[in-house]
Amino acid sequence: MVLRKAVGLSLVLCAGVLLTASLPVFGQDETTAPVPTTRHGRKYKAPVTTSHIVVTVVKGFNGKPIPNAAVVFHSTKDGKDEGNLEVKTDPDGKAIIDVIPTGSSLQVQVIANGFATFGQDYTVDTATKEIAVSMIRPRAQVSTYTDNAGQPSQRKPGVQEPNQPKTTPAPAPSTTTPPQQ
Repeated sequence: MVLRKAVGLSLVLCAGVLLTASLPVFGQDETTAPVPTTRHGRKYKAPVTTSHIVVTVVKGFNGKPIPNAAVVFHSTKDGKDEGNLEVKTDPDGKAIIDVIPTGSSLQVQVIANGFATFGQDYTVDTATKEIAVSMIRPRAQVSTYTDNAGQPSQRKPGVQEPNQPKTTPAPAPSTTTPPQQ
């Protein structure tokens, strides 16, 4: 019981000390009051404005969407690399991203099975940007020795088995017995 009274009395005294410490001192005006020190926390930075980018990937020969194609975004702003992001297309052939800063330059690369890789540079200068990509079949490699421009690739799309050299069968052993001496 005595302990309860002592705790209660100490709480009342602490509250009184806190109240008197927070009251202004008489005869002291606001100009001579001590200036509170600045906080040592982080400064607030407003987030950068971002653009809504939609990339639609379709087949070049019939215009049908390509699902599950990889769309790689590589953005740079003011000469600073912002990093890479990869998004897969949905069943409608669309890849949507909302984190690219407005005013940045953007490299878009599209990779899909059975199609040549697409790559293009864009400037993101509006709040929304729509990019249409028409994928084509692989073409023959360009060479300085032969003109392959526009010719289709010699290899067919899909998994290719390596060429195996054809071997000729070994001659069968003879069944005759050698003459005896």
